[in-house]
Amino acid sequence: MAKQGFKVMDSDMHIMEPPDLWQRYIDPEFRDQAPVGVTSVNFRELRTVYPGREPAINRPNRPNDAGRHFERLQEVYRNHGERGWTSDCQLEAMDTEGIDVAVLFPTRGLSVLTLPNIEPRLAAAIARAYNDWMFDFCRMDTKRLIGAGMLSVHDIKDAIEEARRVKEELGFRAVFLRSNIVNGKNWYDPEYEPLWDTLEELDMPLGFHEATGSRTRQTADWFDPNFAIRVIYSQPFEQMLGLGAFICGGVLERHPKLKVAILEANCSWVPWLLWRMDESYERQGDIFMQDLKMKPSEYFRRQCVVSVEPDEVTALHLMEELGGHLVFSTDYPHIDSRYPEAVDAFLQLPISDDAKRRILWDNCARFYSVDVEPQVAPAGSSRQAVR
Repeated sequence: MAKQGFKVMDSDMHIMEPPDLWQRYIDPEFRDQAPVGVTSVNFRELRTVYPGREPAINRPNRPNDAGRHFERLQEVYRNHGERGWTSDCQLEAMDTEGIDVAVLFPTRGLSVLTLPNIEPRLAAAIARAYNDWMFDFCRMDTKRLIGAGMLSVHDIKDAIEEARRVKEELGFRAVFLRSNIVNGKNWYDPEYEPLWDTLEELDMPLGFHEATGSRTRQTADWFDPNFAIRVIYSQPFEQMLGLGAFICGGVLERHPKLKVAILEANCSWVPWLLWRMDESYERQGDIFMQDLKMKPSEYFRRQCVVSVEPDEVTALHLMEELGGHLVFSTDYPHIDSRYPEAVDAFLQLPISDDAKRRILWDNCARFYSVDVEPQVAPAGSSRQAVR
């Protein structure tokens, strides 16, 4: 496609799952326990409920469902919303923006596994069902639509098994987790080591993705119910905690081939946080970071990428200095997306064409290995749900 001469890969484009995804795709044993998507006048409705267990996540009349911005987005997304956010809608959105390839992440699915006390077998079934649905969603164009697989860490054996399945059977190019801790164990806990071993072995990148809202505590909960303040802090603060755990907790030292993406949290804070980590390592690393053999910032440069917003003008200097570690994201169709002008907004930034090329395509293509032909499941192995 090459918009204005640049190929574009979206590191973090979202789908809108049908409200009955889990009822159609989950193992029958768990159907009556599976989350159900809430529907409303909001075309981008993201809430789910667990029948008989809890009310809807967030509030039915939460503040982001009103106001001029909400009404504007209702019109922007009306056509796709009325058509059910199908695969052809996704491809149309990509054509409108000028996106050649997109890695797809959930909307409702970002919160379904944040219930702290969820039964592990149910959690694993929820992840499998989502991944089966995503496999079918991408079938319309497997070269342009790339799935990121959902993992449940409520049982690490389940996470390992599913990571292998989405790589070897479904042909996905990445898996994702919320950086928001849901089971009381930080990411450098020894319990996770077999999972990081597996992702490293599979050469499967990990996308750390956060959201505004969780069934377990977030730092931004202090501002509840003011959604406008919550959205300022929730993603970047939680992602800072996740990145700190992986770097300063020694995960990347122990797993030098594990690739990690920090998504949907801006990137302007990254140099400050890396400086802060390096300073702490210099002063207390001999006691508290004994696993590390080099400065925290060097692990970031070796193994991490972070997404940049299309109009993140506070990061202009980073796009040149840290350009090899930034990936482009539209965040379609969420409230902070610039769709249908996200790519145009980025191309207007006063940075070099070389930086634009790296951020729009090269870094993301390298991270997700898109130059490798996608693995296609054998004929007759469709994950299509029983209707």
